Amino acid sequence: MALAYLFAGQGAQKVGMGKSLHDQSAAARALYDEAGAVLGWDLKQVCFEGPESELTQTKVCQPALFVHGMALVAALRELGRIPAGEPRFALGLSLGEVTACCAAGVFDFATGLRIVAERGRLMQQACEQTTGGMAAVIGEERAKVAELCAAFEIELANFNAPGQIIVSGEKTKVTAAVAAAKDRGMKKVMPLNVAGAYHSRLMEPARAAFAAFLEGIPFHAPAFTIFTNTTGQALAEPATIKVALVRQVVSPVLWEDCMRAAAAAGATEFWELGPGGVLSGLARRTDKAWAVKSFSEFADVAA
Repeated sequence: MALAYLFAGQGAQKVGMGKSLHDQSAAARALYDEAGAVLGWDLKQVCFEGPESELTQTKVCQPALFVHGMALVAALRELGRIPAGEPRFALGLSLGEVTACCAAGVFDFATGLRIVAERGRLMQQACEQTTGGMAAVIGEERAKVAELCAAFEIELANFNAPGQIIVSGEKTKVTAAVAAAKDRGMKKVMPLNVAGAYHSRLMEPARAAFAAFLEGIPFHAPAFTIFTNTTGQALAEPATIKVALVRQVVSPVLWEDCMRAAAAAGATEFWELGPGGVLSGLARRTDKAWAVKSFSEFADVAA
């Protein structure tokens, strides 16, 4: 086996996530307890009890998903479920890339949590200062979607899987692009219920402030191979990893490229560590031959 961890991005969160891990794994519980001390607010209550309106806030769901991902790693280790010498790879969608870096030892848990909390705070602030929107384009080639973006001055935000591309930008322009898509021969273009225009130039204030925040934080070389959403390629140098995390805030998420690069590098099994099974679904859509498992709660870890 050559194992690759997959870590979830914003949108995968759901009320109740991680409660069974907290209740049945001492290692996971320790991380949830540490998280409350680091953040200064009760992450456990929001994750386990909601309300959903609070959990879905960018500044809340990003640390929530980070802690859930790392709690799954801790529980798997505690139960001896991770084979010796594994994993060989880690990758994460958007904020999940921070979790992948932490899992690979680029920084410790408390540092990673501070990083993701500040990232979420800055991105929420950028959302509140702009009027952005996003839309999903289904069943189209990249070049055709790029033409739509150029015509309406919006941006390519996520390449999730073949035929699943997300666009992002000013809400009025995204709305106009959605309305015009059918006349351009596009069968399925749907506006998304999001707080802002993630992975677009509207996030530039967040990118600049995040870069300043990370300046004084030491990064270490990863213990295993990680991939960046910005290029879809592997990164090993701490300084390069830091640059990629900053750039990623305003850059397209090349998730399909990351997955294909991991497979090409030798990954033979993918373990999704996060709620909802979103990444497993994208993996199957990309290549049905890939071996993918999804871990979300303690029953998955203990099975």
